[in-house]
Amino acid sequence: MTPEGHRRLILIRHAKSAWDDPLLRDHDRPLNPRGIAAAEDLGQWLASRDYRPDEVLCSTATRTVETLQGLATAFDPALPEPRLLPALYHAAPDVMLAVLRKAEGSCVMMLGHNPGIAEFAGRLPARPPADSDFIRYPTAATLVVDFEIGDWAEVEPGRGTVLDFHVPPRR
Repeated sequence: MTPEGHRRLILIRHAKSAWDDPLLRDHDRPLNPRGIAAAEDLGQWLASRDYRPDEVLCSTATRTVETLQGLATAFDPALPEPRLLPALYHAAPDVMLAVLRKAEGSCVMMLGHNPGIAEFAGRLPARPPADSDFIRYPTAATLVVDFEIGDWAEVEPGRGTVLDFHVPPRR
């Protein structure tokens, strides 16, 4: 649960995607087996900590949608229907911030891509997590950050409090 007068963001980079079809457009690349496993692990981690969004904003790319589908299997009841947003496909940090400022949920899950998501994640907290993976934000990296605001329109970089940062183990 998100405390009253707070907003929570769960910021996720898509899991590992496949590169084995050179004719496939970047937008259409699916997850590889490692990515599928990481998405499922990530869902279990989120659910075990009760990080349940009431709004989901997701890039339209196949790999972000498949990441969401994989992690969603850990949630019962199901996650809310995602809003698939073309603007989040390879979005720059300022675009991600603009999208977030229009969010309506108290706990928002946003799925996107590097390099923008790593830069966006780095701008959000007052103090970044002490984790060497945070700067590079590898595939399936997830930041959970709270803001003392009543509405997403008020969100400002450098004002968030990190609750968690997680990268699923490689298998």
